[in-house]
Amino acid sequence: MSTHRTFPIRFAVLAAALAAVVAAPSGWSVAAPVAGVAAAVPPTATAPGPGVAPVSAAATQEAKLGTIEFPTSGSAEAQPHFIRGVLLLHSFEYEDAATAFREAQRLDPDFALAYWGEAMTYNHPLWAQQDRDAALEALARLAPTPEARAAEAGTDKERAWLAAVEALYGEGDKQARDYDYRDAMRRMHESYPGDHEVTAFYALSWLGTSHGGRDFAKYMRAAAIAEPVFDENPDHPGAAHYLIHSYDDPIHAPLGLPAARAYSKIAPAAAHAQHMTSHIFVATGMWDDVVAANEVARNVQNARLAELGRPPVDCGHYNSWLQYGYLQLGQIQAATREMTVCREALQEGSGGSAAYFANMRARQVLDTGDWALAAKLTADVSGSGGARANYDFTTGFAALKLGDLDTARRMAAALEGAREGAPILALELDAMLALEDGTIDEALAGLREATALEESLPFEFGPPAVIKPTHELLGEVLLQLERYDEAVAAFEQALARAPRRTPSLVGLAHAAAGAGDTLKADEIRAELHEIWRNADPGFAAAGHGG
Repeated sequence: MSTHRTFPIRFAVLAAALAAVVAAPSGWSVAAPVAGVAAAVPPTATAPGPGVAPVSAAATQEAKLGTIEFPTSGSAEAQPHFIRGVLLLHSFEYEDAATAFREAQRLDPDFALAYWGEAMTYNHPLWAQQDRDAALEALARLAPTPEARAAEAGTDKERAWLAAVEALYGEGDKQARDYDYRDAMRRMHESYPGDHEVTAFYALSWLGTSHGGRDFAKYMRAAAIAEPVFDENPDHPGAAHYLIHSYDDPIHAPLGLPAARAYSKIAPAAAHAQHMTSHIFVATGMWDDVVAANEVARNVQNARLAELGRPPVDCGHYNSWLQYGYLQLGQIQAATREMTVCREALQEGSGGSAAYFANMRARQVLDTGDWALAAKLTADVSGSGGARANYDFTTGFAALKLGDLDTARRMAAALEGAREGAPILALELDAMLALEDGTIDEALAGLREATALEESLPFEFGPPAVIKPTHELLGEVLLQLERYDEAVAAFEQALARAPRRTPSLVGLAHAAAGAGDTLKADEIRAELHEIWRNADPGFAAAGHGG
């Protein structure tokens, strides 16, 4: 057994961080998407390759990743790298964190928690991803069995950390192991109630057990656990990060604003930290903040990739959210640039994601009403079910709006063939074709079935997971039918799910005016005017205003 002196030091660590968006590597288990909703591709960090990447002259002033206290029995030389790894781990910069933990292992081969840390980088609880084999291989480098690894721990608390990670990667299916890990962290929390790291990882373990989608009870439990850490250490990256995830829905998002405002300053070098703040901003309709956060996230990510000699990510998670923010602000030229670069990256095979392209194409067409654009923004999205469904729906919807019923019916048939994976989109397009055929009752019944199906699904964070929100489309159809009171109700339901989404606000303004509620119509128009104060010249005059 190793014998190291304990160093209970408080670290305010400065480090450069990494974030790039890539698909989950082979060997990872990934949860299947919910039927009827296009899968969101989670942002993950790209590996910097063997060794520690050199820091360029431009990055000599490193940006901090937060402040934590995590005393260990590791050597004084290895401890800063371990702390850096934990800070990166809290910001989901997994690959860079693994590099830091491996550096700690190199400097102190008997440092038990350095192997714990690397193993933790292979579990991505909020994205339902896990590479159990890689984690077990990392642990095996410390010692071949759980018992032997426990013997390497320098303190009782370190043995408890190792026992928790053994539960996470033990026997049984992943969901059962997630609960085992949460229970192990609960026991640790009960033994060490004042330890911020134990408490933060315990909060995260609760989030990792929400397997069927967003479980509000579990998310509120996680928030209640993390809040005291954030109160006592407002520079703690994990506390701020996990609070944002806990409050990431339109009902609870206002509670997450303090953490969102803080997190970007806590970890300015972590691209994921910069992006995460926009989860709260989207859920509250704060579009200027959505754009600002994702511009920074994209730039931090790509600057780090440039240091590593890698191409930028131009068609990924941050690009997609950024384009959505631009569209809400009426900055169509900026949204178009983001869309164009994404399409080029996909066509050139330089890291573009078919799922992100299909989402961005859909939003560019559906949220602007530029129906002719669908035929111009073509790309190969085969091999991605969610991308294909969004792509075909957008093509069919735009064709119907242009009077090309043959193409619309062909796309509806394609969606029908993939109905198990995209029932909501199939219902929506079928309903619009029924409306075109004059069967109004059938059309409305189909749209109401679609809204009921969307409401039955777990709530999804971020831009609407259903690429044409069902209540919004129902409202537009009711508005077209001059059923104004019903349209008002539909648009208000849409806005409850996606606050301050501008297509829904435009519809609500028209519906309220049609219903004779001029006060509400004027209030909504004033809100749109405020949102669009920096829109492209002529945007509102082009028919986008209420």
